[in-house]
Amino acid sequence: MLDIWSWIDELPNSDEWDKSDSPPVLELASSGPSQESSTRSIQLMAERTSLSDTDASVTFTVCLQGFDLNNAQATLWVSDSCTLSSRTSPKPFLPLLLQLLQEIISRSPTAHNSTCPRSQLQKLKPDPVSWIMDSHSLESLSRFFNLVFLTRLFWLCACDAPSEVGSFYFHSLLAPNIEALSCKDVPVLRTFLVTVGVDAELCFMRALGYMLAKWLILNEMRVGLQTLTPAQNFGFSYATEAHGFWVLKGYSPVLGMRLTRSNCQSIHLPAIELKDSVLRYALAHQQLEAVIQFEYSVGFYDGFLQVNARVDNMRLHVAKLGFNESDDVDFADERHFPSRVRVWIGPEVGATYVAGVSLGRSTNNEEKEVEVQKTVKGSFRKSKAPRVKAAARTSTRTKTRNWRWEQDTEGNAAIFDAVFHDNVTGLEVATWKPVTGGGKLGHGSENRYIGSSRPLTKTGGLVFAGDEYGEGVGWRLSKEMEGSVLKWRIGGQVWVSYFPNEVKSSYFETRCVEWCDEVDLPLIPGKLCV
Repeated sequence: MLDIWSWIDELPNSDEWDKSDSPPVLELASSGPSQESSTRSIQLMAERTSLSDTDASVTFTVCLQGFDLNNAQATLWVSDSCTLSSRTSPKPFLPLLLQLLQEIISRSPTAHNSTCPRSQLQKLKPDPVSWIMDSHSLESLSRFFNLVFLTRLFWLCACDAPSEVGSFYFHSLLAPNIEALSCKDVPVLRTFLVTVGVDAELCFMRALGYMLAKWLILNEMRVGLQTLTPAQNFGFSYATEAHGFWVLKGYSPVLGMRLTRSNCQSIHLPAIELKDSVLRYALAHQQLEAVIQFEYSVGFYDGFLQVNARVDNMRLHVAKLGFNESDDVDFADERHFPSRVRVWIGPEVGATYVAGVSLGRSTNNEEKEVEVQKTVKGSFRKSKAPRVKAAARTSTRTKTRNWRWEQDTEGNAAIFDAVFHDNVTGLEVATWKPVTGGGKLGHGSENRYIGSSRPLTKTGGLVFAGDEYGEGVGWRLSKEMEGSVLKWRIGGQVWVSYFPNEVKSSYFETRCVEWCDEVDLPLIPGKLCV
């Protein structure tokens, strides 16, 4: 595993770095010579630039070696200068990290019709990044820097260099260090996203999501990657507590989600028609972005504490990771859509201070309106047996909705479950499968982005607010917990499905991702009391 930050951190100070010294070089990736080519490598070089007898600056350069016939060294990227002096610059490499982050954000494939285009995004402020460098260990910062540097190299090698350089990057640099992209092992990433603001957060996560989408496509197509472990757990989430809100945010490339239903297991098989292959390639450039927001309050009573929570907002969006509105124009309206949301919140596992949990919604017991009409027809004639005919007709009227909300518990955790049903057939979309499920989905799910009664937004997203699901839940806690700050767990599962919308195709699939995190619950009188 690469440790780029440690190598940078161990560079000599200005008074230890002689002008005649050869530039230190870190070999990021290399391949041995073959009959067709010589040794190829990607290198990171640190070059000293003199400023004075006591101060010096260093410039970092990414170089390519062995990619041309003359085996000459080619420069791919050059950083801004960083001043080396422990007296005047306690964090000499802050400009380097800021530059890398800013360049990643500026290359973000923001969603079409975004209200925050890259050109209007302000530059990152140095203070939050400087605080991150001060407040985390060398090991934690090293993982974050590896993630940032590999992401920046993707845009350099795969987008700004010849195709052979991009292929070399995927196979010789990214593949051996793929664990660096497991965002769950990068705790500094959470701190970074919280401190830089939501606009920069979206741009950074979409840039990262685009790179992950490309990697997952190659991994699923098995293009020279047969020896690699299948990529998993590339989703990322974090939770925060502030101002009476618990917020869980999650991101996951669609191909990084677990496949639960499909009529095809690979993105590229000889049996798939060309049009379906192009469709699936377009669908792979999508990312689920979720915001799950709870409002909570704490009540202090004689003998117990009462913690109440209610769903304030659930916002699910499937972003298209593209650069032009004309990209894949034949499949502009083809995208995954949320088909089920399962969210849970409650005390940590094994907590003994909770006396009970109370739900705020009963199991749905719909009333049915039944109309009965009876018609009696008769005729009386002069006969020994008069003839009488009778007929009865019964009709039932029910109200149907696309989304069904339910509450449940598991231990002391409260569960909120929203399931998308086809309003014509009543089938559950997330578990529907033509081969075994039978039936056909009706117009409620096929025409899901158009019309006044559509169950999703025009862009295929979903928003649940307090007016849709206002019933809360409550926990009764021991009085002894007053004055403490507890850890409350919050998590969720989201299913996204795809069925053809405007194109003729038999392809369908449903995928699922799960996130789980912890938030603070302050039981302090005077703070968020009811």
